[in-house]
Amino acid sequence: MSDLKFAAIGINHAHIYGQVDCLKRAGAEFVAFHALEDDLAATFGAKYPEAKRVSDPRAILEDTSIGIVVTAAIPGDRADICLAAMRHGKDVLTDKPGMTTLAQLDEIKRVQKETGRIFSVLYSEHFEVPATVEAGNLIAKGAIGEVINTVGLGPHSLRLNNRPDWFFTRNRYGGILCDIASHQFEQFLFFSNANDGEVISSSVYNRNHPHRPGLQDVGDAHVRTERTTGYIRVDWFTPEGLPTWGDGRLTILGTEGYIELRKYIDVAGKPGTDHLFLVDKKGVQHIDCSGVDLPFGRLFLDDVRNRTETAMPQERCYNAMKLALTAQAKAEQGTEWVK
Repeated sequence: MSDLKFAAIGINHAHIYGQVDCLKRAGAEFVAFHALEDDLAATFGAKYPEAKRVSDPRAILEDTSIGIVVTAAIPGDRADICLAAMRHGKDVLTDKPGMTTLAQLDEIKRVQKETGRIFSVLYSEHFEVPATVEAGNLIAKGAIGEVINTVGLGPHSLRLNNRPDWFFTRNRYGGILCDIASHQFEQFLFFSNANDGEVISSSVYNRNHPHRPGLQDVGDAHVRTERTTGYIRVDWFTPEGLPTWGDGRLTILGTEGYIELRKYIDVAGKPGTDHLFLVDKKGVQHIDCSGVDLPFGRLFLDDVRNRTETAMPQERCYNAMKLALTAQAKAEQGTEWVK
């Protein structure tokens, strides 16, 4: 029996499976979940029969044996769930985006400080991707010198027929830079060895989906810290011919070399996922990262036990979302999006 029990409130995004698996792998016990949607709950409950479905989230919030709440609710609802959990003495691990407005971020920071709970976001394109973890390991050993620039690309497949209406409603999903690009903002800070940065410029557009006016199908941003710069582009234009949901890439430029990650596919190249290409003064090498250890879940549970910040500094967790929300707001200035 694990010393830590956790429960889920809100399972609208499939990332909830990754969150649950991450904590289960690390040794936590999954005991309960709340979901309004019977169809989602049926599939989810079949995957995790050990977790009891409860009709009222208070059954989770008021159960003192449950120490952690995870959520992948509709993005616009996540902040309220996290706030309620922290006020009931729970630590929180939410899907990205952790919130959809700067006002929600401010309230989460206030309540987190007030309660002393952990508020964490599982930025899965970093913590659940072996190639990204290994890039961090190599850079920590000095493989490419000092990092000076990153280029993060997050293309996604839209699959219109499989997306619920909230996905196309601007104030429900938060906008493309808030939603998808929060991954890239966190990686920019991590590889810059910084807990905060600045958005220089950003843009969002609906280029090719006029029948979904609330959708932003492409967005980008330029960012910087004192010692680094970065560029981020995210979009919903992955063509049907790609055999996976997106060709996620990250290039990290250092003073003595560079690393390119091809996270989910090496198009017309090597089979499988988690490809890392390292270029330095000794030459060029390809590293298969598929077997790399993913420590986030273990570190998060250690932080819950010890009240530490080893999985991710609380400040970086907040500021990745601050950058994403700031970029989103900058991009939308002077425009009108269907709410």
